[in-house]
Amino acid sequence: MPELPDIAVYIDALERRVLQHRLERVRVANPFVLRSVDPPPDAVYGRTVTGLRRLGKRIAFGFDNDVFLVIHLMIAGRLHWAAAGAPIRKKLGLAAFDFDSGTLLLTEAGSTRRASLHVVRGDAGLRAFDRGGLDVLTASVDAFKEALTRENHTVKRSLTDPRLFSGIGNAYSDEILHRARLSPMKLTSRLSDEEIATLHEATRVTLLDWIERLRREAGDGFPEKVTAFRPDMAVHGRFGQPCPVCGSPVQRIVYAANECNYCARCQTDGRLLADRAMSRLLKEDWPRHIDDVE
Repeated sequence: MPELPDIAVYIDALERRVLQHRLERVRVANPFVLRSVDPPPDAVYGRTVTGLRRLGKRIAFGFDNDVFLVIHLMIAGRLHWAAAGAPIRKKLGLAAFDFDSGTLLLTEAGSTRRASLHVVRGDAGLRAFDRGGLDVLTASVDAFKEALTRENHTVKRSLTDPRLFSGIGNAYSDEILHRARLSPMKLTSRLSDEEIATLHEATRVTLLDWIERLRREAGDGFPEKVTAFRPDMAVHGRFGQPCPVCGSPVQRIVYAANECNYCARCQTDGRLLADRAMSRLLKEDWPRHIDDVE
């Protein structure tokens, strides 16, 4: 799922292409993508884009009549910039937004349609999408601590909770925790003030670093390589590969449809965290320390 750095770079690219430009029409190929009825999409036809903003992992287009288009890409949704009037892509295409400067295409891979488009009126309409999460790029360490310790969960779960923090998902939470050298399974109630300060700084630095990396990758073009798995990530999606800091093989915990990646030597003092499936299957044969598998 595109997370805060990906959404930030999408908005950068969109501002250069649609800000102060007119939206001529919206073509919807899959009616399921449109999740609202009032106001209708034609409420923004012929209207000028006056601003774009990030709402968690959503992108909101603001128009000169105080109406907004809100796009949520979910896991497999992606945006593409094309020449004016470009056809909607077969199979993957959900919608096309025809501006006087070109066409924005919305696609979604796979058979499950989860990406969404809402049309809402005014700031009151936008508030319906506000989960309350803290903007970690501007938050003080005290505000970060308050959000982090509001509920007692694992650090991994708290970082990815949109009610606590805005825009952080599975991929970048792995990278943040690796930079902070913290176990993803440590409970927030057991974090020291020093660990919270370290995590606050790691969160800001990791996200800002990746925003800059993705900006350089996109350059003046439109970001087309939006993915949660990047070869230069430290641990996310790199199970079994060497940690860039210590060289130990990256470990993982698989749960539901997600997985958590971490370095045992850097983050858990060498201890291997129990995997719900494999540790139960292997029982006494489950290795307890990274030295048992290296």
